[in-house]
Amino acid sequence: MSLFDQVSKDIMSAMKARDKVRLEALRNIKKVFIEAKTAPGKDDQLSDADALKILSKLAKQGRESAAFYSANGRTELAQEEAAQAEVIESYLPKALSTEEIEAQVKAIIAEVGATSIKDMGKVMGRASKQMAGQADGKTISDIVKRLLA
Repeated sequence: MSLFDQVSKDIMSAMKARDKVRLEALRNIKKVFIEAKTAPGKDDQLSDADALKILSKLAKQGRESAAFYSANGRTELAQEEAAQAEVIESYLPKALSTEEIEAQVKAIIAEVGATSIKDMGKVMGRASKQMAGQADGKTISDIVKRLLA
């Protein structure tokens, strides 16, 4: 079952359970999925890899919004954003630890034959695809820079 189908199925479950927070988060996910499917040149298809990228982005936005609301004393909005981000994160694969990311980046560097920071683009392209949804792009970038420096 694709992520799109899973989210659609879970919307029904959340409606039956009257879980407002989960339902709102799932509806937001489905809205973004539909927008991605109907974008020009997408021929009404959404791969799970693309769906994972979208989910990762939505989860990051939710965490950032929660932090912003917390910093500005809006705890009720911060809690709501954090709860929705938690729902979104439940669809993402388990996040990789820094050590696991570093091991994969080392393998990619060896595979590509990268020797200097000039090869960062090659390494980042592969690493981003390989660890999509499992690691933050900034974390990957920092590790690649450190290893190639």
